[in-house]
Amino acid sequence: MVAPPDNDVLWARALHFQHNGSPALNGVSLGVREGEILAVTGPRGSGKTTLLQCLAGLLPAQQGEVWFNSTPVHTMRPLTRERLRRDRFGWIDPVPLLVPELNAWENAALSLMLRGTSRRRAKATALEWLERLDIGGCARKRPYQLVQSERQRVAIARAIAASPTVLFADDPTAPLHRADRTLVLRTLTAAARSHGITVVLATHDADASALADRTVSLLDGRRVHTVQLPPITETEGRPACSLSV
Repeated sequence: MVAPPDNDVLWARALHFQHNGSPALNGVSLGVREGEILAVTGPRGSGKTTLLQCLAGLLPAQQGEVWFNSTPVHTMRPLTRERLRRDRFGWIDPVPLLVPELNAWENAALSLMLRGTSRRRAKATALEWLERLDIGGCARKRPYQLVQSERQRVAIARAIAASPTVLFADDPTAPLHRADRTLVLRTLTAAARSHGITVVLATHDADASALADRTVSLLDGRRVHTVQLPPITETEGRPACSLSV
C-alpha cells in the first residue's frame, strides 16, 4: 500500500465496484488537489455517483484504495468513516433531502449543530448562506412550503455552511431551471474558492463543468479521454466526429 502524493487531499487507486453483478466502477484512479474544483462528467449510468460515494466513504469500494489527507479511508471502520463524513465532508444530493419537521434555516444549520456549534452561531451562518442563495425570505418556511428549487438551495446551504474540507456534489442543480442553475453554481464555486473547499462535482451539465478547474470523464465505469478525429472529406461521405477511448 503506497501513500498518495502530499498535495492530493483525495486520492483513489484502481477502484472497482459492482451493483448486483453489473460493473459500476472498473479500475478508476484519480487524485484531487487541495482547493481544486473537479468535475466528474459522463452520461447517466457511467459511474459518477458510485465514484463520489466511494471517495466520500459512503460506499466502500470492493477493490482499490481511497485516501484522504494521506489517511486510508478504505481501511476505516464504519464509525470512523461516519465521523469523517460528519466532520470533514459535505454532500449534496440531486434531490434535496430535508428534515420535514425543521424550517429552512434549521435545516441549513443542521450540519453545524451536529458538529457542536451553538444554535445562535449556527443560525447566523445558515441565514447568511440562505441570503447568498437568494432564499433568505424562506428561512422560516418548512420544506413542504417550498418549491423544489428552493428546497435544493436549502440543501446546498446546509452543505456549504459547515465549511467542509471536501464537498461532494452529485448533480446538485438537476432540479433547477437553467437560469437558477447558473446562479447557484456560481455561488457554490465562488464560496468554495473563498473558503478553500475542495469540490468533487458529478455532472452532465456543460455549464457546470466549465466552472471547474479540471474535468474527469467516465464511460461505463472507466476513465476516458475524448479524441478528436480528423475531418472526413466530402468524397468519403461522412461528417467529422469524436471518439471517447
